[in-house]
Order: sequence, then C-alpha cells, then structure tokens
Amino acid sequence: MFRFLIAVILLMMNQAAVAKSNIVVLGDSISAGYGLELGQGWVHLVQQKLLAANDCCTILNESISGDTSAGGLARLEAILTIQKPKILILELGANDGLRGLQTFVLKQTLAEIIRRSQKAGAKVLLLSMRIPPNYGKRYIDMFYGIYLQLSKELDVPMMPFLMEDVALVKDLMQPDGLHPNAKAQPIIADKVWHYLQPLLK
Repeated sequence: MFRFLIAVILLMMNQAAVAKSNIVVLGDSISAGYGLELGQGWVHLVQQKLLAANDCCTILNESISGDTSAGGLARLEAILTIQKPKILILELGANDGLRGLQTFVLKQTLAEIIRRSQKAGAKVLLLSMRIPPNYGKRYIDMFYGIYLQLSKELDVPMMPFLMEDVALVKDLMQPDGLHPNAKAQPIIADKVWHYLQPLLK
C-alpha cells in the first residue's frame, strides 16, 4: 500500500511537471552550460524572461555536452513521450561538424528530429551553428547551408548562427575558444528570446 501511494504521488508530480514543462531545449554543450556556474547559461536566462512575462511556459533543458545530432535523435522519442513539448528548441550539429561528418548525413538526422517533433505536435525553433574556419570554406558553407535548407524545406523558423556576436570576441569566449563564457550568455539569451516569442502565441 505504501509503495502504491508513493507511485501515485510520483506520477502526480511528473504530470504536474509536464503540464508546465512545455518548452524543451535539445542541444549540446552550448545549451548545457559547459564551463558555467548553475543558473548562468542562456537557457536559464530565457526561463527568467518567460517568468517576467508572466508566461505559463517552463523550459526543460535536455542538452548534453558533446552530444551529436544522432545522440539527440536517439533520445528524442523518450523526450516527446514524457515531456510532451509544445516547442522544441533544436541546437545540435556543431559536434557533428567538428568530427567532419558528411553534411547530407547531418541534414537527414536533423530533418528526422524536426519531422518527429512536428508529428508529435511540437513547434520547432532551429538554432543554426557554424564551425571554425580551419575546416575550409567549402565544408563550412555546406554545413551552414543545411540549416537554411531545413528551415525552408520543413517550414521551421531558423535563428542565424547562435554565437554570431560572440564567437569572434575573445572577452566573450572561454579559453578553449569554442564555448561562450558567462558574459556572453545574456547576449545569446536575448537573441533566442527574439525568435522564441512568436512561437509562444
């Protein structure tokens, strides 16, 4: 009997969380807050904007440092089933690019994530990424072109390069040159918020 009551309580808590957690961020270290203190990342800052706007939405961050598009796809079904997001913010692809993955494979995987999310009733916001210049202009252009193509072909809003105003500013990057520091997070949050707001209506 005791175990049954505990199970019922946990189920009710989970249902309550799902009711509020209707925005999910599916990303990598940029969204997971790599190298940052708890509460400094852009996802947390966007949540604060939602609260300030008296919005009912809560963001659940399902980002994992080092994750690839394939990793995100592998986790997607459970996320859609359990969290039932109304909006999915998709920030994946950078680690695929850093590994030199063929761009057509990346496009197929991201497209599958988008299609499955849409089928589950979620709006998708695609956050585009770029890779360092040492990968060569041809590959860099092909890589970024994937996001433009997906946005047009699958009719999803795309935010230009997530770190457009950050990546080349040394004072806004961590020593590794790949991850934005705490100073950069409000800039990124403001940019995401701009593209997220229309989807909240």
